[in-house]
Amino acid sequence: MLRSFPPYRGPPMPDFRSPDFLLAHVRRTLAFYDGRALDPSGGFFHFFKDDGTVYDRRTRHLVSSTRFVFNHATAYRRFGRPEDLQAVRHGLAFLQTAHAQPQGGYAWQIDWHDGVATVQDGTNHCYGLAFVLLAHAHALKAGVTEAAAGLDATWRLMEQRFWEPAHGLYADEATPDWQVLPYRGQNANMHACEAHLAAFDATGDRKYLDRALLLAQNITGRQAALADGLVWEHYGPDWQVDWEYNRHDKTNIFRPWGFQTGHLTEWTKLLLQLEAHLPEAERPDWLVPRARHFFDTAMRHGWDLGNGGLVYGFEPGGQVCDADKYFWVQAESFAAAALLAVRTGDAAYWDAYDRLWTYSWAHFVDHDHGAWYRILTPDNRKYGDEKSPAGKTDYHTMGACHDVLRALEA
Repeated sequence: MLRSFPPYRGPPMPDFRSPDFLLAHVRRTLAFYDGRALDPSGGFFHFFKDDGTVYDRRTRHLVSSTRFVFNHATAYRRFGRPEDLQAVRHGLAFLQTAHAQPQGGYAWQIDWHDGVATVQDGTNHCYGLAFVLLAHAHALKAGVTEAAAGLDATWRLMEQRFWEPAHGLYADEATPDWQVLPYRGQNANMHACEAHLAAFDATGDRKYLDRALLLAQNITGRQAALADGLVWEHYGPDWQVDWEYNRHDKTNIFRPWGFQTGHLTEWTKLLLQLEAHLPEAERPDWLVPRARHFFDTAMRHGWDLGNGGLVYGFEPGGQVCDADKYFWVQAESFAAAALLAVRTGDAAYWDAYDRLWTYSWAHFVDHDHGAWYRILTPDNRKYGDEKSPAGKTDYHTMGACHDVLRALEA
């Protein structure tokens, strides 16, 4: 049953471009999880109601387990709280003692009870390994030197099990005994690009930067050329577009059908970050135009003129196919808008940034308890009171604030 969403009666709209505002928002979001997310017996709890109540204390998902490490590592680098560094080590230990499997890889989902992990889903996902790589990279950046071994081991595992040199991309999914399945997807490769940029930051090893560039080139260039110049989500084993995959299934949050507004803007952000990492003489001339094209298209087809906010997805041709509003789409998009504004000097992108933040501040930010609501209806009502189920952790919202802060500082 739908719950009516109360009208916005919070504090006045702040200066969303202010570093002080962004820092305060990260602190407030962290505070929602502080004191209730860390499980002393191992890892973190992954399921939170709007008020912070934990409603599932046992189920642990690889994506949340890794994203909590990211959250605390970035917080430690920004604020220097010792408890965040302790949480990073706590989270890495859980990855190795609970998620890691004897045959290599990390279980997608486990039951954790009385210090014992029972595998509920042992599927090996490249998407999951990308976040294992990201977690180790950010832990290393935070000064956890023992994370270097895990970073290298994860990269080698991805190389051995999922890398397809003929296509210059990663395969997506394998059984627990490493039989690679036929599905191919852009999402794992997008987050692998993100993780490789972090790995380059952490180690200075150029192989990570070169791989990030290759992934970006192949997904946003070669593969996008098969789909009207935009990033389609789903492919067959030959990396040909699968236009029908999950067409009538909205339940798979990691493999939605349609052009995803949030993935277009997330690629915008990654392309600009990739350019900033490359030596000036090595920067391809397609990075910024492609970033602008993705963002402009997402805003043109995805912005809800009546209710505000970016919708989840649109069909080939531009018609909206999923009008729900997802928190991460707004967050990744305001980060992309800020990076475009800084890079291009075009004030229209700051206007888009303010528009995205104004909408999010009014509808997604929980001004009573902290953090962001997860999904809203097209007219901005909540579907329920599950603020942060497995996979969320507000990695996108805090990560986007950190991205904007770094862009402003640079």
